[in-house]
Amino acid sequence: MSEKKAIGRRSDYHYFAPISTRWSDNDIYGHVNNVIYYSYFDSVANHFLIHEGDLDIHNGNIIGLVVNSCCSYHKALAYPEKLQGAMRVNRLGNSSVEYGLAIFREGDDEAAAEGHFVHVFVDRHSRKPTPIPDNLRTALQGIL
Repeated sequence: MSEKKAIGRRSDYHYFAPISTRWSDNDIYGHVNNVIYYSYFDSVANHFLIHEGDLDIHNGNIIGLVVNSCCSYHKALAYPEKLQGAMRVNRLGNSSVEYGLAIFREGDDEAAAEGHFVHVFVDRHSRKPTPIPDNLRTALQGIL
């Protein structure tokens, strides 16, 4: 039997973004549906890439494609709670990055959910991996 991993805390993460829950996030059981957490993760990562890394998602030559993701759920959340998404960089490669991500209920120190995304940066047209641009790499190194 494997050892249970400790639940992540705010101090484990370096970047935070607010998340607004929506009525449609709740499922029939009255809590945020599991698939919505992936949307939250994606929103936090893209908020960082756009606002801190200057990634031009509409017209830039480079885009990030998610090639791997996971999520562990610790606490149920429900609309209309106020949440914060958190992010750090777990691993930074030449053309890829693994983000550590978490969702926190406003005021809680322990994560309600944690997971990761792996982005591979590719040329928008050829879809071939390309090195992470210097300005984006610098921003990502800041939360490594």
